[in-house]
Amino acid sequence: MTRRREGATAELTLIERARRAQLIEVTIELVADRGYAGASLAAIAESAGITKAAVLYHFPTKAAVVRAAHEHALSALVTDVASAVEAADAADGPAAYVRSMVGHLREHPRHTRMIIQAMVHDDGEHDPAERWRPLARLIATARQARGLAGDSDVRTTAIIVGGAIDAIVAEQLHDPDYDTVAAAGHLVEMLDRALSA
Repeated sequence: MTRRREGATAELTLIERARRAQLIEVTIELVADRGYAGASLAAIAESAGITKAAVLYHFPTKAAVVRAAHEHALSALVTDVASAVEAADAADGPAAYVRSMVGHLREHPRHTRMIIQAMVHDDGEHDPAERWRPLARLIATARQARGLAGDSDVRTTAIIVGGAIDAIVAEQLHDPDYDTVAAAGHLVEMLDRALSA
């Protein structure tokens, strides 16, 4: 049996794709419930009902399966947020971003924990601009759509809003009764005032 390359999904059979998807879901559950350390290859294999060797057939290392799980969770988040932003008017793009980001992370707490754990155990290749730059572009576009000058510090505004989103989501993870819809609404009001200045 030959090990498949980590990124060679185009060559995979239907069964192999299904097994990889299962391993990714199992890894998300383990990382969310037990943390990065609790998602060992042995634990992943046991949860999937296969051998450790079978996991290694699909992913060469624990880091590779965790990376795939992180990418899956992040892709779902990006797809939801992008859809919400595309449906909004240019002037309301930042508000759609905030509400959809908070909403998605609230509705998918395991994905949220997976993303957090992956960031904590980042291998140093993370570029912070990947997080703030899309929101900065939305803010700049919203300012233009509202007829405002482009001299605002959109980078700092995006960083602050991103931090506020992180804080709202973290609070909800610690207190499931925390009203993230109201919190996102409050953040949108604050952002709206900043966009009008």
